[in-house]
Formats: sequence, structure tokens, C-alpha cells
Amino acid sequence: MKINEDPLLVKTKLSEEEEEKEKIRWEKMKNVASMAAPMVAVNMSQFLLQATSTMIVGHRSELSLAGIALGSSFANVTGFGVLFGLSGALETLCGQAYGAKQYHKIGSYTFTSMVFLFIISFPISILWMFMNQILILLHQDPQIAELAAVYCLWLIPALFGYSVLESLVRYFQSQSLIFPMVLSSLAALSLHVPLCWLMVHKFEFGVKGAAASIGISYWLNAVFLWVYMKRSHRCIETRIYISKDVFLHTKIFFQFAVPSAMMCCLEWLAFEVITLLSGLLPNSKLETSVISICLTTSSLHYNLVNGIGDAASTNVANELGAGNPRGARDSASAAILIAAVESVVVSSTLFLSRNVWPYVYSNVDEVMHYVTDITPILCISILMDSFLIVLSGIVRGTGWQKIGAYVNITSYYLIGIPIGLLLCFHLHFNGKGLWVGIVTGSTLQTLILCLVIGFTNWKKEAIKARERIGDEKVWRHEVIG
Repeated sequence: MKINEDPLLVKTKLSEEEEEKEKIRWEKMKNVASMAAPMVAVNMSQFLLQATSTMIVGHRSELSLAGIALGSSFANVTGFGVLFGLSGALETLCGQAYGAKQYHKIGSYTFTSMVFLFIISFPISILWMFMNQILILLHQDPQIAELAAVYCLWLIPALFGYSVLESLVRYFQSQSLIFPMVLSSLAALSLHVPLCWLMVHKFEFGVKGAAASIGISYWLNAVFLWVYMKRSHRCIETRIYISKDVFLHTKIFFQFAVPSAMMCCLEWLAFEVITLLSGLLPNSKLETSVISICLTTSSLHYNLVNGIGDAASTNVANELGAGNPRGARDSASAAILIAAVESVVVSSTLFLSRNVWPYVYSNVDEVMHYVTDITPILCISILMDSFLIVLSGIVRGTGWQKIGAYVNITSYYLIGIPIGLLLCFHLHFNGKGLWVGIVTGSTLQTLILCLVIGFTNWKKEAIKARERIGDEKVWRHEVIG
């Protein structure tokens, strides 16, 4: 402070600076919230495509329900989850390119993603063709395995549609063009429900009809977004063109795509592992039923809160690409705060209704009592997941997919699952022990990512983002404090 400077004037200046900072924080929170809400609709619509198919098929017979449930689980881990994870590279690349106003690169990166995801769908399809033999090797019931294999075989067209759809979703998300995605996803869902019912029950196609209807819905959704991208004036500068640039971007795409897929798939696989392990317990039918109910509820919550994670990823990436480290930090903080509120509301509601909500899944007293008993552990899991999903979104927006993958492996496979095995089989906590292991893994992962983000040098990350998208030396002086 200067000697002759008025202390009152200094105090006023500091107060004005604090007001300005508070105003920016609220603005970032508004940006995140306004994007998160419609993204919830997009994610839930996609989730309900498979969920409604399972419900519709489930009314035919218990065997059909078991077959589609097993097939859907296998397809998600080995196929859709892989493509979903790989497309996460666009959250870094397209998001930061948009912030840096390198609009032509957004379409170029998206076309690269579409090409490689489409190509990767071929080996996945071949794997699905041998699914029956794979499931039998895993000691699954032959009848259930056969139905699951038929379901996945007819689901192959959906896989290719999904490869195009997810790339387009990331394309629109990076530009905060959410309305066309909401419109297309809700339209696809509205068409899917009657179509699936007709194909399953009216035309007696069973699981084949359910799989085919999902494929039709994915392709219609993708076509709608493609047409909007080609026709809308809002996409003129970022429009996707068929270009040989796909080969120029191969290295940088896979640099983020592979660890992004690992982040996603390894986490999903951890939940599938405990479901398989529950089948080895003495009362396997009860244990598997309860774990499946917890997993379904957790998946539903994942798709709900993932909208906040998507908003966090986009806003952080845009701000870093624009060379605004303070904006990136404030966007990350805003998303974490929203996640905190959401987690408290959802987990509290679930806990208070612990004697009621199990009725949604079962009328069997033994199952209901067990689910009620495990609900407190599930509430902690949901609490951690809310933070974890948003923190993972920030990781993708920043370009730390490798860090996220390493943290994932450490948390679940070196700590979480071994603890679950110990509690389940040696200390005889059974299914509760398995779920405690998963909660331990997600809690550790949340704490590590919190520390990583808390000690982040945002100015350095903004410089790295600008270097990644454009000329390194040109961007350095444009990064603001």
C-alpha cells in the first residue's frame, strides 16, 4: 500500500473486487446449472432406451428377462461402454478448441472420432458373435446365455449407430448446443417405446425385436443430429466435413481416447465383477438380486448426475481453451457445489424412504428386508458417486484422462475390490461386503481427484490447452490470470 493512499479507498477497492469475484462465481454456477439440467434429459433418454426394452421383454417370461439383462450387461461393458469412453476424448479436444475459437477443428476432431469409433465397432461385433460360447465358458445357464447371445447379435446395428451418435453428442455438447440433443433424444425415446412393444409383443420377435428397436432409435437420433448440424446456421463454422485430416488427428485423438475409455470401462467393469462374485455366495439368488437392485439404482443416479459432469467438462474445457484459468477454476468449483447439493438431496431421500423404495423392484419380503438393510451403504455410494462423476467431468475437460485411469485402477482394483473380497468371503459380510468394497474404491478415487484438482495450477493448464489446440508460442501471452 502506498503511504499516502486512503485506507478507506483501499477497503472500498477490495470490497469491489470481492463483489466482482462473487458475481463471476454465480455466473459460472448459472452456466453449469443451465447446461446440466437439459443434459440430464439427454442422458436419461438414452438410458431409458435400453431400460424400457428390458421392461417390455421382461413381461414375456422370466427367462426372457434374464437373457436380455445378461446380454445388456455384456453389451454395455464390452461395446457401448468402450465407445462411450473413447468419445470422451472429444470433451477435451472439441471443448478446448471451441474456447480457443479454433472452430474448424471441432468438426475435424468429431469426424476423426466418428471414423475410428465406427472402425472399432467391427471387432466388437465379431466378439458379440461368439458371445454364447463366451458366456458358457463363464458358467452361465445355457438357455439364458443363448438368449443373451441372440440379443447382442441383433444389437450390432445399434453399436454402429451409437458410434456416430456419441461423437455427435460430444460435438454439440462442446458448443453448449443442448436443445437439439434434448429434442432428438426425447423424439427417439417416444418412438422407441411403441416400436419396441410392437416388435416384441405384436410381431412376436422377443429379444430380437427389442434389440432391433434400439438400433433403429440410435440411428434415427444420429440422423436427426447430423441433419441439424448440416442445416443449422449455428453450426456453420464448426460443420463436419469428410476430410483426410482424420489421419492428422489420429495420434492426439487416441492420446485422450484410450485413457478416457479406461476411466469409463474399468469403473463399469468393477460393478460387473461384484455382480458375478455375488453369484458365488451360498444364497446366490438373493445376493445377486439385491446387488442387481443396488446396481440398477446406482446406474439410474449415474445418468441423472452425469448431466452435471458433462456441464463441468464443457465449461472447464471452454474456459481453458479461451485462456481463462480463473473461469475454469470457478466453473469447476460451481459444478462441485451443485454436486454436493444433489448428493445430499438424493442420498437423504433414499435413506428416509428405505422401507418403501424396495417395493419398486420386488414384493419378496426377504429381498426387501435385505435391500432396506443395505440402503445406508448405498446412500454413501451415491454420495461419493455424485462427487466422483463431476470430478471425472473436470478431469476430461482438463485433459487428465491418464491420471483418471491410473486413479481408477488403484482405487477399485488394488484397494476396493480386494477389500470387498475380504469382507465378503473371509469376514462373511456377503453382498454387503462386496458393496462396501465398491464404496471404498469410489471414496478413495473421490479423495485423490479432489486433491489433484485442489492443487491444480489453472494458469499452467490454460497454457497447455492453448498449446494443444494452436501454436504454442502465439498463445502464451494471451492467457489471463
